[in-house]
Amino acid sequence: MKHSLLVGLSLLILSFSCSKPNSETSYINTVSGLISTDSMGLTLIHEHMLVDFIGADSVSPNRYSHEEVIDKVLPYLLEVKKYGVKTIFDCTPSYLAKDPVLLKKLTEKSGIQLITNTGLYGTQNGKFLPDYAFTETAEQLSERWIDEFKNEIEKTGIKPGFIKISVNEEDPLREMDAKLVRAAGLTFKETGLKIYSHTGTWKTAIQEVEILQNLGVDPSAFVWVHAQAEQDFQNYLDAAKLGVWISWDGIGWSIDEYVERLLFAKKNGFLDQVLISHDAGWYDPAKPDGGDFVPFTNIFEKLMPTLNAQGFDESDWDLLLVGNPKRAFRNEQIQ
Repeated sequence: MKHSLLVGLSLLILSFSCSKPNSETSYINTVSGLISTDSMGLTLIHEHMLVDFIGADSVSPNRYSHEEVIDKVLPYLLEVKKYGVKTIFDCTPSYLAKDPVLLKKLTEKSGIQLITNTGLYGTQNGKFLPDYAFTETAEQLSERWIDEFKNEIEKTGIKPGFIKISVNEEDPLREMDAKLVRAAGLTFKETGLKIYSHTGTWKTAIQEVEILQNLGVDPSAFVWVHAQAEQDFQNYLDAAKLGVWISWDGIGWSIDEYVERLLFAKKNGFLDQVLISHDAGWYDPAKPDGGDFVPFTNIFEKLMPTLNAQGFDESDWDLLLVGNPKRAFRNEQIQ
């Protein structure tokens, strides 16, 4: 059953990705260059190859070697590639060991298209923020991020495919977090890069959406990351009505809460506003041999069989893993 489903899904993906370009064709930056979103194929929108939690004041590429990370990570990429995965968004933010050159090497060795980001990560009381983040305005921060989009990230020749920020769970948002959201909104308006914000509950996410709306940014530019933290399912309906992308992205660690949420989304007609992924990985330089690596396979090996037994089919998985990522991250400003 699982094999036949995956074969069918692969055929749907092939048909989807081989369709003729049209006037709505859009593009996205990968670490290897610009691609059409039509060619993203089966996509995981939130994973990590490498993360270093030491803090912005101490993070350094000297804390790991590319060779050691590749030896650790590559087998897991090759494993998930067998399930048809073609593209992975690497969500490691700036100052947590985001390494576009490493990602490009992993793309070359695995054949999986990897996408990196721009932005800053404000959670944990600013532990991962560089000094300039506290003194610069939202406009100045956005200028940095826009420059990475127009030129390159730190002289790597690589450009970001999305904006990655994070905020602390507070009401009202602290000023630093609100500044990061404003900077992301300004960057989106100039670049078309979608805003991927590590958040949590809707009480926090709606504050971000309102800041963006005040800038003239449509909620469809916003991805509500870690939305599985929300316990009131009515808030999912409210978010979907606004056009917000609802990201349930901790499937690498368990599937129980995701089964309930995905069944709710299908029953209530907003599965086309949902993104799923594992938030799995990763090589940690602080741990011996990079620590324990969580595979990128729970969706295929655990979630699919469980939901298929409750009425999900190939079209649902094609929507969640192919169609929705393509629509969520399409960028009409890149030509």
